[in-house]
Amino acid sequence: MISTVNVAVGVIVQKATFGCEEVLFFLTKRHEHVHQANKWEFPGGKIEQGETVSEALARELKEEVAIDVLSCEHLSTITHDYGDKKVCLQVYLVDNFEGQPKALEGQKEGWFALSKLAEMNFPKANYPIIELLVKRFAV
Repeated sequence: MISTVNVAVGVIVQKATFGCEEVLFFLTKRHEHVHQANKWEFPGGKIEQGETVSEALARELKEEVAIDVLSCEHLSTITHDYGDKKVCLQVYLVDNFEGQPKALEGQKEGWFALSKLAEMNFPKANYPIIELLVKRFAV
């Protein structure tokens, strides 16, 4: 029986500001030696035993992208079966944080406009997240 991996995911957003009319999202690219290699993703990680989702989200975003989450909003719970692995993503919108996001695990990173996300290669479990973002942020 395949077990389910519970994951806290942070959709780090930079809202439109003077000089930048589009909402931007911070993404990292998975390493080539891991499950779903070389695909872009919203940062996050496994929820550890005894940890709440918000604790896991704060810990993972600090470890992976060097930000402190000040507040966040639950967007959705998404489950996906990859065949060799099942994931349950607890997805949070993170628009209130301290620090400048940067990938601390040596992977590629970047801020991307909503209009670019559809062109990028994501793990299949992430596509429902993009659909939610389009509904919420598309002009």
